[in-house]
Amino acid sequence: MFNHIKGLSFVFFLFAGSIAFAQPAVTSKAALPKQIQAKYEVTKNGQPFANVHEQFSITDNTYKVESITKGIGVYALFGERQLTSVGEVTAQGLKPTRFELHQGDNAKKSLLADFDWVKQNLTMTVKGRVKEASLAPGSQDLASYAYQFMFLPTPLKDTITVVLTTGKKLNNYHYRINPVLEVIENAGVQYKTLHLEPPEQNGAETKELWLATEHYYVPVRIMMIDENGQKLEQTLTELHVK
Repeated sequence: MFNHIKGLSFVFFLFAGSIAFAQPAVTSKAALPKQIQAKYEVTKNGQPFANVHEQFSITDNTYKVESITKGIGVYALFGERQLTSVGEVTAQGLKPTRFELHQGDNAKKSLLADFDWVKQNLTMTVKGRVKEASLAPGSQDLASYAYQFMFLPTPLKDTITVVLTTGKKLNNYHYRINPVLEVIENAGVQYKTLHLEPPEQNGAETKELWLATEHYYVPVRIMMIDENGQKLEQTLTELHVK
């Protein structure tokens, strides 16, 4: 998803004082989907940029996310970007144990992350070098974050603090949840969405998300504007749930 583009790697925990993410979610395992397949189109400044195909699946108490991004035109020369996340399904949501990112045949661009929940430690391997960071409750990776929303207590309100990881470092982003649902029509399908927006537009890089409230809070639209004004937008074109 947009996680395949610069800056969109999300690790989530909820801001204390708004929603307690550590509390059990309302979604029961019986109500969870067995499989979600989603396709997206990505544009850069309004021009075709990439296509994304994702599959999320649950087997017993484990999950797997596979995501492939294929560039369009000259961007195809960078090769496919493949993301994989595996881990456990708990009452609080997804609990990643291993994340991998591979870019074409370029081994130097591969990123690996191992989650040690006992020690609350995240180990990231970048170009053969190991970096570590502390795990916050509910931490996700680039591939799993989009499928963690379905576990959050609803209705969502107030603010969310998003801890983003690119596999290289962690960043914090604060979001305001717009209480008014927005209807977005993509590929002839209308989706009721919850809009997550940054509290301030101060010229720095910003990211916004629109989540499908009737479809497990899968992102329908993700938009990023970088510090130079370059706009990347990811739009859902197909969604299949089993």
